[in-house]
Amino acid sequence: MRICFFGTPEFASFSLKTMLDNGHKVVCVVTAPDKPKGRGLKLQHSSVKEVALEAGIPVLQPKNLKAQEFQDELQAFNLDLAVIIAFRMLPKRVWSLPKIGTFNLHASLLPNYRGAAPINHAIINGEKETGLTTFFLKHEIDTGDILLQKKVSIGENETVGELYERLMIKGSRLVERSIQLIKMGSYSLIKQDLTGQEKHAPKIFKEYCEIKKDLSVEETHNKVRGLNPFPGAWCHSLKFGKVKLTATLKSESPVISGSDFFVFENKLYWPCKNGALEVLSLKISGKKNQVSKDIINGYFK
Repeated sequence: MRICFFGTPEFASFSLKTMLDNGHKVVCVVTAPDKPKGRGLKLQHSSVKEVALEAGIPVLQPKNLKAQEFQDELQAFNLDLAVIIAFRMLPKRVWSLPKIGTFNLHASLLPNYRGAAPINHAIINGEKETGLTTFFLKHEIDTGDILLQKKVSIGENETVGELYERLMIKGSRLVERSIQLIKMGSYSLIKQDLTGQEKHAPKIFKEYCEIKKDLSVEETHNKVRGLNPFPGAWCHSLKFGKVKLTATLKSESPVISGSDFFVFENKLYWPCKNGALEVLSLKISGKKNQVSKDIINGYFK
């Protein structure tokens, strides 16, 4: 099969590399335009582009996916199948070009957690389980018929960064299995049960990342985990100013009402609605990340 791969970040490039390692004929790759980064604002390739260039695969980087020039160029590759992972929303004209169709890997058990940040929101909502879904695209985002799903458990203290790594690896295997089934023609599709009661995973903005004291210990811990390492959960401290909470732990804590960080039995805590959450490390604005022991020694003794 002649395959086109759409994707940009490492999460996508890991699947692309797996596809190439398994001998699939990826005839072109579509990724985001190079972006300036660093002090010198040097143009930097996406992770997907790096893999494609190393493999000698033609790379398309359209600014406008609706541009006729791009669509003509894509059509010239005579595609059988397209795979899309962590990329922009495709126009129907693009995802319907391949003879078989276009399938997507989404980091949740659809129909739950449709949207831009499924891994984050699953942890923030305190889920014990999430998963991966491959599905064929249709017009409404993340609503297409399901090819395969795989359930994945979430650890009690697992962060979004840690879960991201696990889902990236497991996702590449699910993509590989999906391609094999399509190649053999031995697959059946399952329609998503869209009742309107599904949990969603909207894009995360800075304001949403603020930790407020009206959250419970559990809710605060989950939010810290679900935003670690990026974009990061933050709070306002009378003592430190703006602070990022980088690691927390639900432990035996004093039930206390307060407005700022405090120390109890040589442990650092943040006050919550129903008690206090142990803080293992934090980053004061303008300073490096510090473990609680150093914070206690530097600011409370």
